[in-house]
Amino acid sequence: MPAPTRTTRSSWIDAALSALADGGPDAVRIDVLAQALGVTRGGFYHQFEDRQALLEALLDTWEARSTDDVLEQVEREGGDARTKVTKAGMLTFSDELLPVDLAVRDWARRDARVAERLRRVDNRRMDYLRQLISQLHSDADDVEAIALMAFSLLIGNHFIAADHGSRDRAAVLRRASKRLFS
Repeated sequence: MPAPTRTTRSSWIDAALSALADGGPDAVRIDVLAQALGVTRGGFYHQFEDRQALLEALLDTWEARSTDDVLEQVEREGGDARTKVTKAGMLTFSDELLPVDLAVRDWARRDARVAERLRRVDNRRMDYLRQLISQLHSDADDVEAIALMAFSLLIGNHFIAADHGSRDRAAVLRRASKRLFS
């Protein structure tokens, strides 16, 4: 009979990211994750020293996926500045990354260390936006204003519950984005 395989570190992190997205940091519990993974709690300690180490790894993974991975893919696929801005927004706020991003934002309201991490991620995102938008506009104040509006639109859209009459929300968002970059 083959020896049992250990649950990988990345499996624990992915389960923790899912738990965070579903219920916030309090939902990231070793027992719950072990049950979701179908393993014993003891396997956790082969990968992490404690829950805090898992939370740090979770944040490291979120940061890498939502910045490094996104920017790398956008640059690899190429295109003009408008295409890159659109692609970066679509990837950053995809069905996979958005729930975790929103959970981290909520968590950051109550935890200064997470708030600092979020600030670092948002600064990288804004720096990238500024870089791209500066290819479309030469005035530094316009670049900053457009970058802020674009980023606010992407994030704020998920917190606004307003209806748009007979208009489709996706169509309204596309139009708003076009107005920003016209």
